[in-house]
Amino acid sequence: MIVDGKAIAASILESVAEDVSKLDHVPCMAAVTCSPNFETKKYLDMKKKKAAAVGISLSVVELPADATTEDVLACVARVVKDSDGIVVQLPLPDQIDKEAVIAAIPTDKDPDGFHYGNVDSACLPPVVGAIDAITKRHQVEWLGKKVAVLGEGRLVGLPAKHYAEKAGAEVTVITKSSPNKEAIKSADIIISGIGQPHFIKADSIKEGAVIFDAGTSEDGGVLVGDADSSVVEKVSLITPVPGGIGPITIACLLRNLIGLVRQ
Repeated sequence: MIVDGKAIAASILESVAEDVSKLDHVPCMAAVTCSPNFETKKYLDMKKKKAAAVGISLSVVELPADATTEDVLACVARVVKDSDGIVVQLPLPDQIDKEAVIAAIPTDKDPDGFHYGNVDSACLPPVVGAIDAITKRHQVEWLGKKVAVLGEGRLVGLPAKHYAEKAGAEVTVITKSSPNKEAIKSADIIISGIGQPHFIKADSIKEGAVIFDAGTSEDGGVLVGDADSSVVEKVSLITPVPGGIGPITIACLLRNLIGLVRQ
């Protein structure tokens, strides 16, 4: 089955719009980005459009490619004062200390849930929120299942690992430095956020596997995921790219913002 992420997102956004209408001010969010690539620009445009549709103001602050850690920290400190929430759009250039920037985001202004797993009051990260929404819609079972998490990034890998373990799954994290084809082959559930086009092939997964494809990259000017189209006939459930996790992630981000406003 191919997940209809747009339908799930629409349901969440409808609820968000209703909540926004009950507030006494227009909720505002700031997104800080530095030398955004093709995928990041596309994602920011989508965020801005969806935010406006539900009555949320989203401003994007773009820093130059040669920005330093201090530049980004100063920007975060400046914009957080006038925002209900702040998003630091990853990835950041290599010269910037990503962990220092993330640590500078107050938990009560963090709709991206960067502090999830470490701070009890942290939001559920949007990608994990999307996985959770799909899990509930399609009754995905995690308890006792073998889960392969491809990548250990802040947006997908790390929070997905925490979510799966909390749900009672046996989790293996797979990275470039620790490749494990057997773990992918035996996995009941695969969560991927590595951004490598068509990386997951039909012959590398088990029959009936569930794939949460959160990887996005540009291939010939087209946005594609980590899973190859050949897997569709073999899986029991898959999120397409585009139209799968992406739209739900944005809806969850906006829902998180409203949750922070109402605290």
